[in-house]
Amino acid sequence: MESKQWYLEYKIHKNRPGLLGDIASTLGMLEVNILTINGVEGETRGLLLETDDDDKIALLDQMLRKVDSITVTALRSPRLVDLLAVRHGRYIVRDSDDHKTFRFTRDELGLLVDFLGEVLKRDGHQVIGLRGMPRVGKTESIIAGSVCAMKRWAFVSSTLLRQTVRSQLSEDEMNPNNVFIIDGIVSTLRSNEKHFQLIRDLMKMPSTIVIEHPDVFIKESEYNYDDFDIIIELRNNPDEQIVNDTFTTNYYSDEL
Repeated sequence: MESKQWYLEYKIHKNRPGLLGDIASTLGMLEVNILTINGVEGETRGLLLETDDDDKIALLDQMLRKVDSITVTALRSPRLVDLLAVRHGRYIVRDSDDHKTFRFTRDELGLLVDFLGEVLKRDGHQVIGLRGMPRVGKTESIIAGSVCAMKRWAFVSSTLLRQTVRSQLSEDEMNPNNVFIIDGIVSTLRSNEKHFQLIRDLMKMPSTIVIEHPDVFIKESEYNYDDFDIIIELRNNPDEQIVNDTFTTNYYSDEL
């Protein structure tokens, strides 16, 4: 059988000496490889495992559930959030009601860039919305994520270098493997029909489109929330309110 990766997570109730060693020894006896291990959110530990025998994982699950010192909280094929939790030692905050919304604060830019890098590696059509107040690091995070994904990016509209509104892209820029960056405010409140036709063409391509200020884009365009695959929220601090009215009324300011 081909080797598969598994994500094991458990919560520690009694962190006695030798606990991790006992678990590692059990994995060793089962010949299950430990690829990565890290503490995740306090008394929780995550391990990325690899084995070519699914029955060993089922047996491991039964054995660990008999250990009073821990409670197994996950044993599954690793999701993106699991891989990032093991790498960074913390979970990405996800909206409890809307599971396609992920929340970050500015001190988590490293985690956000890593997350974006993994998402941008995916092939095919996907639309990502990025909410956040001015100067919180939205555009910089998209560019850094594109670099991590080893993908070229193209600005369709932006305020990074004053206001950019493109009506056409070069043949190289129209490569479906590129990441297309759109400022939702500029594209809807400062654009013309040629610019928006370019957006329509891009939205039909098997490409990744990242739209800053997605709520304004949805409000002022023909697209809706269902057109987005992922929504990312970036704040200066967890309590910051993202208020679109604050900057849509000043959309031609260089501070956007």
